[in-house]
Amino acid sequence: MKIGILTSGGDCPGLNAVIRGAVLKGTTTYDIEFVGIRDGWRGVVDGDFFPLSRHEVKGLAKTGGTILGTSRTNPYEGPRGGAENISKTLFGHRIDGIIAIGGEGTLAAADRLHKDGIPVLGVPKTIDNDLRATDYSFGFDTAVNIATDAMDRLRTTGDSHQRCMVAEVMGRHVGWIALHSGIAAGAHVICIPEKPMSIEEVCQQVSKAHDRGRAPLVVVSEGFTLTGQAEAYSDKGLDAFNRPRLGGIGEVLAPEIERITGIETRATVLGHIQRGGSPSAFDRVLATRLGLHAADAVHDGAWGQMVSLKGTDIVRVPFADALGELNTVPLYRYDEAAALFG
Repeated sequence: MKIGILTSGGDCPGLNAVIRGAVLKGTTTYDIEFVGIRDGWRGVVDGDFFPLSRHEVKGLAKTGGTILGTSRTNPYEGPRGGAENISKTLFGHRIDGIIAIGGEGTLAAADRLHKDGIPVLGVPKTIDNDLRATDYSFGFDTAVNIATDAMDRLRTTGDSHQRCMVAEVMGRHVGWIALHSGIAAGAHVICIPEKPMSIEEVCQQVSKAHDRGRAPLVVVSEGFTLTGQAEAYSDKGLDAFNRPRLGGIGEVLAPEIERITGIETRATVLGHIQRGGSPSAFDRVLATRLGLHAADAVHDGAWGQMVSLKGTDIVRVPFADALGELNTVPLYRYDEAAALFG
């Protein structure tokens, strides 16, 4: 059996650990031959494959990024796209199936291809932790650790000048990174997409903290909207899936906070630094386990499913269970954190 592995969508720490886990177990336990697919679905469409043996994956667990490369290609677009063309390409290279590692967009494409007769298995990946049917996705813990470290540093400079510091983190539709890193860093206000707030509410908490002699820290997800704002702030155009490129809400909030409260305010956008570098120990273990179980699923012919973390166990769930509805922050989790505001 020959299996292709691809990584698609935004990169994150832990991708290489998944690849390593799948290849090591697949080759040693099941005698599966693996090929790497370059740059996500683009490599599937273009037939851009290369051998992926134990040698190519040695020592990868601690390495950030992805040795396969990634892109946001839609496998159904272009002259070589579509299930019929892809099926011919895979047959020509004697590839029996695909392990697709990615987020909602990647898994939606995988689900469609599977329904069109192409054997595809999924591994969930997103630093936003926004996929249903898995308790946590690898990359999230690392992103939270990076954001928390950055906020710890912002707090020391904020304390020195008695400034309000606004830290913008990733989170298009969900606020898990903001919530976890904000709690860990002792933020005085946390702004997430699930809970719109008015600028007056934000400033009230900022002033409350400042009046206690604190240098306020405001943590905001990139997808946060102020009350009455129709959509998340974006001034960077559209991505490959025609979605607005988010980022910059922190720069919008900072001058308003300073204007209303009179407190000197600075904004920092953490951006893609949250995606880079080595994965945390938690993410290395989770990603490796997902890779190991992906090899088991391939051997069992569990196509059309995704390996998933439930509690401390790795299970298999249909693609449909992971798609459609996002894993949003429940109101009770936000209310827990709100007790710490101000």
